[in-house]
Amino acid sequence: MKIQNFYTDVPEGHIPEELFQVWVELPHLKLERIISTGHATPPGEWYDQAWAEWVMLLQGQAVLRFADDPEPVHLRPGDYLLIPPHCRHRVEWTDPEHVTLWLAVHFPANSFHPKNT
Repeated sequence: MKIQNFYTDVPEGHIPEELFQVWVELPHLKLERIISTGHATPPGEWYDQAWAEWVMLLQGQAVLRFADDPEPVHLRPGDYLLIPPHCRHRVEWTDPEHVTLWLAVHFPANSFHPKNT
């Protein structure tokens, strides 16, 4: 068994595109690290995923917007939320001055049974 660290090999400074790194992928689960440096979803585009997504912000700051909610959601380190399947959302902003690190867990809609949303 080899110990690894979530914060290892994080690029310093701005990166041209948001970086999605899949760390575990099974038939019913995907775990990824997302690295953002001032990135946002392109204007007019929305994520509309068939799978549910649990996401936690571990470093930096971000603002998410959901199609069915007029108020943006501000995330700071330690904040997490569960995004139901087909819940249209977008990243409005990530901190351009500091690296933003996300932990995302994706799982199928048929196993989605929220306890706290």
